[in-house]
Amino acid sequence: MNQVVARYQDGHLIKGHTVDFTPTSERFHVYPLGSYPGAKPLEIDVTDLKGVFFVKNLQGNPAHVKRNIFEPTNLTPGRKVRVVFKDGEVLLGHAQGYHPERKGFFILPADQRSNNERCYVLAAATREVSILGA
Repeated sequence: MNQVVARYQDGHLIKGHTVDFTPTSERFHVYPLGSYPGAKPLEIDVTDLKGVFFVKNLQGNPAHVKRNIFEPTNLTPGRKVRVVFKDGEVLLGHAQGYHPERKGFFILPADQRSNNERCYVLAAATREVSILGA
């Protein structure tokens, strides 16, 4: 079971657990944080999302200050990318399967202290994706 934060393009989000997210599917299910055992999951339509953030924990770390830099010690494989979302948020990270014609791609955040382990970015929610150092 994966801990995720489904972030919508309109700004709201749903935190919970999923077992059926796949990048090729139009929908997946989330058991919201705090739902009782046996509760019915919410069906999430990916076309409404900004991204699916796979997180270390669902509480996050409010004291963490986001750092959009590539540390010299960060040896994560993949191409360095800069994502600018339509809402102005910028995310730096490493992408292994980015292709402009795909509906989305995974990125491993450059900020290794981030609560995000990996993110599935929906291309429709981006303003710009740049390959860095190319």
